[in-house]
Amino acid sequence: MKIFASLILSIFFCLNFQNISAQNLAPIPASHPVAVQLKAYNERDIELFMSAYSDTVKVYNFHGPLNYQGKEEMRKRYTAMFEKTPGLHCELVSRMVMGNVVIDQEKVQFQTGKARMDAIAIYKIADGLIYEVRFVK
Repeated sequence: MKIFASLILSIFFCLNFQNISAQNLAPIPASHPVAVQLKAYNERDIELFMSAYSDTVKVYNFHGPLNYQGKEEMRKRYTAMFEKTPGLHCELVSRMVMGNVVIDQEKVQFQTGKARMDAIAIYKIADGLIYEVRFVK
């Protein structure tokens, strides 16, 4: 009887630990890095912003060729923009997620009191990071 009880308890604990491990390994939702970078964009926090992107990120205008590539180039561009535009703010109008693709409809303001620009950003996600962005302006 003791052996049977020990066996049952062992199975119970193993199943519970497997369940906990499976929960910890659950994939990060595709929208997570996009939400992180939007928060960082509005706070002009370059470190948090860059943490959402892969080292090999590629950025395109919607129908155009590659605009630029790589995290270091992105860092240079966004650091300069964050420094030059204290009124910078992006309002999320709507978000659509399908698989590893996140599409944000946004209203972007570069200067306080000036008109906002409508934009759409299409993000592709892999391994919890944004690896491609396409902007429609």
